[in-house]
Amino acid sequence: MSDNTQDKKKKVKKISTKLITYIVPLVTVTVLVLVAVASSMAKSRMTEMANETLESSISNQADNIESWLETNLKFFNTVKHTIEAEKPDNTQLQAMLDSFYGYNSSSPEGLYIGCSDGSFFKASESDFTASNVTDAEWYKQGITRVDMAYGTAYRNSENELVVSATGIIDDGDSDIKVIGADVTLNEISIIVNSGVKMSNASSFLVDKTDNTILAHRDFSLISSEITENSSDELISGAAKAINSGDYKTKEIGNYVVAFSEISGTDWILVSYIPTSVILKTVSQMGNLLMIIGVIAVAITVLAILYVVKRVIAPLAHITDSITAMSEGDFTITVDSSSNDEIGVMGNKVTEFVASMRNMLTSISQESEKLKDESDNSDRVSKIMFDASESQAEAMKQLNETVDQLATAVNDIAQNATTLATVVADTRDNSDKANESMKQTVEISQKGRQDMEKVSAAMSGIENANNELVESINKVGTASDEITNIVGMIGEIAEETNLLSLNASIEAARAGEAGKGFAVVATQIAKLAQTSAESAQNIGNLIGEVHKLIENAVGQANASAESIRENGELINVAVDTFDQIYNNIQESNQLIEAMIEDVQKVDDVATNVAAISEEQAASADEILATSENMVDMANNITKSSQDVADNSHELAGTSQTLTSYVQKFKI
Repeated sequence: MSDNTQDKKKKVKKISTKLITYIVPLVTVTVLVLVAVASSMAKSRMTEMANETLESSISNQADNIESWLETNLKFFNTVKHTIEAEKPDNTQLQAMLDSFYGYNSSSPEGLYIGCSDGSFFKASESDFTASNVTDAEWYKQGITRVDMAYGTAYRNSENELVVSATGIIDDGDSDIKVIGADVTLNEISIIVNSGVKMSNASSFLVDKTDNTILAHRDFSLISSEITENSSDELISGAAKAINSGDYKTKEIGNYVVAFSEISGTDWILVSYIPTSVILKTVSQMGNLLMIIGVIAVAITVLAILYVVKRVIAPLAHITDSITAMSEGDFTITVDSSSNDEIGVMGNKVTEFVASMRNMLTSISQESEKLKDESDNSDRVSKIMFDASESQAEAMKQLNETVDQLATAVNDIAQNATTLATVVADTRDNSDKANESMKQTVEISQKGRQDMEKVSAAMSGIENANNELVESINKVGTASDEITNIVGMIGEIAEETNLLSLNASIEAARAGEAGKGFAVVATQIAKLAQTSAESAQNIGNLIGEVHKLIENAVGQANASAESIRENGELINVAVDTFDQIYNNIQESNQLIEAMIEDVQKVDDVATNVAAISEEQAASADEILATSENMVDMANNITKSSQDVADNSHELAGTSQTLTSYVQKFKI
């Protein structure tokens, strides 16, 4: 009862709610994962595209710088080759320098020449000065080059950052001459600061020989040295990459940084862009994907809810039907119009309901039959009990009569012996013997009447015993019918158990939706098991009743045989008493004539004594037989009582089975 109460109190969740509970988080997580994957792929691709654009930009800047430097260098080499071809003297050399002055805007001071003897030549209009030619850095770099090339940047007298293009002049003179030209880096700064293709990207130019910044958007950093110990994470990271020669594009701090070497120089162009700028589009795309994902989740949830409602709707009716079945109502009608597994479930439940109706109807009918048969058995057992009690009472009366007969026969034997003794001792007692013989006549007459009563009682006992055997046989026939009914109940219980097993299998296939149906199947299985056990108990009881009936029949047959034997003995006793009576009559006549012939009386008395002793022995045997018949009658009475008790128990079992069936509505 408590389990049923707990089941009723247990909160029931709808399948649609559970499906939504499971599916919505799954769809949400899936969409979030897809958004995250798409964002990650977009970030990776955007970063890759930004790197490619940054590398393309820095490559273009490097090409522009190299082109600008190469253009200037070609002009300087042209002047150098012209001087070498002309082999001018000092006056001509001065004139040539003046003539090339102003041709290259990148070199506003024009070209100049330093000699190993310390002499120095420049354009007349140039403001360039050199106090110690041979110690100048441009001179030292120039004497190492045949062709003109750029050297290290430095600040000139006007504090402008310049780089010198120098080289040796081979004019056939023994004096070593170095030609040079200072190129300002203003044009390079313009290229570095404005040549970046990417919006929000910046660049700076570094001389790797001393890590000096040659060009930078922040003019305060120009000519400063970058170090790995700089507080600026970008500067320190760039310095580390330049020092290690690692010029691959990489992330440094919050920037994506690209490196490019300027051909023909020791310069490294560094271009960088904030990572946030690159990821700005990715963030926008991620937000857009998130919005799309939320909308997709909402649409998916609505679609799933609609589909679940449509698909699960038939289960609600089936659930109500199964709930009604669990409460014993089999008058329900199950909806099986669906053409899917739910429809199959409905069909199977309909078949199960029809099968249960038929089974419960059959059980009810058989229970009524069992009740009728148990009532008949009870009635027969009562009749048999009454008959056995009557038989026992008659046997008790027979026992008392036989006991009296034995007493009378013993008295006769004693009197006959006394008579013989008296006749043998003296004739004077003949009068007393005559009187005794009269008493003997009376006693023998009474004994004859008692024996006739015993014979009549034995006939009644035999008839009662025959009726008892017939009643016991009827009880045996009724027990066989009850056994057949119990077997039928056992078969019904087995079929019910199989139906319950099939219902459990269908419930297991239905999964979560079949739990309620599984409870019904379990209850039906328990009922079938109880019915089978009750049928088995009834069968065992009927078997015991059948054994008792067989014993009773055997005892009744034995009693009938004993009664027939006792009847024969009683008939013999009756004949004997007739003889005794006749003999006593003759003895009476002889006693009257005893006076005349005492010897004859003595012989007759002796014969009477012997016969009396034989009758006494016969009376003892009859008494023992009568006592056995009393015991048998008591056993029959006890067996009849057992049959009555079993009949009552069978009636109670039938009533219990009927009450089980009445719990269901069919």
